[in-house]
Amino acid sequence: MGRLIQTIGISILGLSLPLAAPAYDLPPLNLGFTSFLDGAPPAGPGWYFQQYVQFYQDGTLQDKSGDDWPLPTPRGLKSRDIDVTSGLSQLVYQSDRELLLGGKWGINVMLPVAGFDLDDNLALSANGTGFGDLLVGPFLQWDPIMGEQGPRFMHRVELQMIFPTGKYDEDYALNPGSNFFSFDPYWAGTLFLTPKWTASWRLHYLWNGKNDDPYKPLGLDDVQAGQAVHLNFASAYEVLPKRLRLGINGYYLKQTTDSEINGDKVAGRREQVFGIGPGLVYHLSKDTHLFFNAYFESHAENRPEGTRLNFRVVHHFD
Repeated sequence: MGRLIQTIGISILGLSLPLAAPAYDLPPLNLGFTSFLDGAPPAGPGWYFQQYVQFYQDGTLQDKSGDDWPLPTPRGLKSRDIDVTSGLSQLVYQSDRELLLGGKWGINVMLPVAGFDLDDNLALSANGTGFGDLLVGPFLQWDPIMGEQGPRFMHRVELQMIFPTGKYDEDYALNPGSNFFSFDPYWAGTLFLTPKWTASWRLHYLWNGKNDDPYKPLGLDDVQAGQAVHLNFASAYEVLPKRLRLGINGYYLKQTTDSEINGDKVAGRREQVFGIGPGLVYHLSKDTHLFFNAYFESHAENRPEGTRLNFRVVHHFD
């Protein structure tokens, strides 16, 4: 099995292979990193540190028709799975001061570190360990809308920006950084269907800038990934009061516009994937929370299709 170990931010891998692969143009994204109770920080205003670890297993590369795409090897083409281990550190500040339309301002900063380990039989080159792209997101958080038995609805809007600060070298097919700017704003909300039963979502719209130094062996001047929508969704029920919630979680990614190569739109490269599975959130205290999510992917086009396990620790500093 070809193995790729990537300690990087959101999603599984950013493959800069505009012609060597069917697509794989989109940058790493938040697919399944966030889930339950996503509409607000769990303990109100203040500083938060969050650590994510995600394991992606048996990721079989898919083409535009959703069929297996064989990876190149020195002896020809062969179907191979890709395994990925990804991690992300995040610092969030939620203020208690209103800024606009009743929303209270905050800031979100994420910094990944990336490293690759490829099977020697794979005809893919990987850059060494280094920082991935810095993500910065100013946001507005609204106070929960309260009912007779507690909160009914809470939500947030964030203007998330991904800066091309990560390690990148056009001589390598795989890099920790993407070498282009992305704007990925989202709206996140949590609806309390009952005091114990919640439904949450995080809806993104992604715009990507141009990579003026794409993978050199392809001989291209520039590549610009298409736009996309991606959604995380989850629903959980409180089975132990103020301690444990069990539920179901999922995500969906759909590229909405064609990627461009040397300024020309190229059909047949749009990406999509759907993932769903069980999950839980365990409240160690009012300030420390553990999340676990499992996702089983299907309907993938122009990207890998596999199984994803996500672990997340959230801590609020008083």
